[in-house]
Amino acid sequence: MAVPDEAPAPGRYFLPERFRDFHGARVPIPEADPDVRARTDDPVLGPYDPIQAVFEAQRCLYCHEPACVAACPIGQDCREYVLEVSRGNFDRARDVILRDNPLASTLCQVCYHYCEQACVYAATGEPIAIRHLKRAALDFGGEPVPYARGPPTGRSVGIVGGGPAGLMAAWWLTQRGHAVTVYEASGMLGGLATMTIPPYRLPREAFDEDMERMQDLGIDVRFHARLGRDVALDDLRRRHDAVLVAIGTHAPNALKVPGGELPGVVQALDFLKSLPPNGGLPAHAIVVGGGDVAMDCARMALRRGARDVKIVYRRSREEMPASDEEIRETEDEGVEFQYLTSPVRAWGNGRVERLECQRMTLGEPDASGRRKPVPIPGATVSFPADLVIFATGQRAELEGLGVEGLGVGVDGEGIITGMDGGVITNSPGVFVAGGASVVAAMKAGRAAGQGIDAYVRARPNGGSAGASPARES
Repeated sequence: MAVPDEAPAPGRYFLPERFRDFHGARVPIPEADPDVRARTDDPVLGPYDPIQAVFEAQRCLYCHEPACVAACPIGQDCREYVLEVSRGNFDRARDVILRDNPLASTLCQVCYHYCEQACVYAATGEPIAIRHLKRAALDFGGEPVPYARGPPTGRSVGIVGGGPAGLMAAWWLTQRGHAVTVYEASGMLGGLATMTIPPYRLPREAFDEDMERMQDLGIDVRFHARLGRDVALDDLRRRHDAVLVAIGTHAPNALKVPGGELPGVVQALDFLKSLPPNGGLPAHAIVVGGGDVAMDCARMALRRGARDVKIVYRRSREEMPASDEEIRETEDEGVEFQYLTSPVRAWGNGRVERLECQRMTLGEPDASGRRKPVPIPGATVSFPADLVIFATGQRAELEGLGVEGLGVGVDGEGIITGMDGGVITNSPGVFVAGGASVVAAMKAGRAAGQGIDAYVRARPNGGSAGASPARES
């Protein structure tokens, strides 16, 4: 394709001049038919083709002070890579993305795209499809050069947890020459991202692409090494110059109701980690909760054979914490939403058969800032249920890890935190990191990696995390 003189810059694709100043509606993102996709694991959203990506990128205003960049938890320079996509320079856009983001293929599928929420177009219309343009850059940018390990420093770091936080820290540290060993409790990397995010949202090959780019970093991974059971924190502190505890939120915030012990009543993460085969679920499924995990459970229940799927949520649609995108897609697939409804009892003879619920109204705001649900006297309802899934949140489980006395806790989102809510603990050389989403965990992992890098470089050779740092004379 010849590039005319009026093209904004040399590139493989261009749009005619008459389209250059068009800043109208977003180029539609391809989406599978709800009636078809609700019975398969195939991705819901399809990719842009190159021309669609260029067209969408050329809507961008390339703001002088880009709110999109400021909103990104890991500081991804989306303005720069969107500009390169607008010129058809997909390879340059890819390099900008991978410069700061080792899990780019994963994030272009599952990120909550805070950048788009901050886009100036969001106030008056449709924001630039930044997440989808990231995907286009990776799709059409060609094969990147794999990440390379930096010159060896002789320092060793142990990372507990192979999820997004641990992988981000490992990527950061190995590029700076430190030897990194990841201790992963399960038999796979990715943490809850690969264990529980459904394949229609995160195709497994996307995460595999990220791991392939990191294969030359020399990260040593020890699978089936659970902290407190297979490895002890004190041993890791003696073995390494620094230790990062980057565990996910694997423990459920169980909502206790009578009948909750009946077969057929399960927790969300247990359900998502051990999905039955297609057609393996009974007819009537109810999911309790209003977050993205609840949406995942409801949509996977459809895909595994349930004919009637309901979401029971004690507040209204406006208070629901799940993303608007997830809620819309869930509704489109035929899941029934029962708002202002709270479970009070599960019934069944040897197995759950019905879920009794209380109708609610909204009162004054509570500590979360959302209006508190208040029971309506005498207003109850009962639904048939062969399967009840409680998706009422999860948290990091610290018991048995050996972190007592380190100033480690769990914040309001269930995330492991150090002193003052950060990554530093009371013990020199021991750090923590976690997050409520993939990108939030990556942010914490990078902060921990930066702290560890500074810590080990300031220490004498041969030290361990259990020893005190050298004093300046």
